[in-house]
Amino acid sequence: MEKTMPEVNAEFGAAPVVAFPGEQPPAGLRVVELVEGDGPVVRPGDTVTVNYHGVVWGGSTPFDSSFDRHSPASFGIGVGQVIKGWDRTVPGHNVGSRLVVSIPPEYGYGSRGVPQAGIGGTDTLVFVIDIVSTR
Repeated sequence: MEKTMPEVNAEFGAAPVVAFPGEQPPAGLRVVELVEGDGPVVRPGDTVTVNYHGVVWGGSTPFDSSFDRHSPASFGIGVGQVIKGWDRTVPGHNVGSRLVVSIPPEYGYGSRGVPQAGIGGTDTLVFVIDIVSTR
């Protein structure tokens, strides 16, 4: 895996464990496919169902995790229903894939962040995403 990206356990469906390689996140929007699924390819405009785990770069406590809720989430992808970082990284990957995505503020929640979730305006977000299905 890329040395600038967090290390994540690569078992699809397993609760994510994220270890950061250093204090500074990589520049720009980055995605690494940890597990390549063999299901259908996610395309922009699809409704995708995922399990995800989101942490601020360097943090240990998730600001949101469908794994913790034991309830996957479904939404339109590539159509502005989620943050730009998701819209730009999830399409093109197959159902059954596990991704780790590093999302700088301009592809996340912008300079305002989401203070009530503990996300500052300069925070880079890291998501572990398991693609469960697409339609």
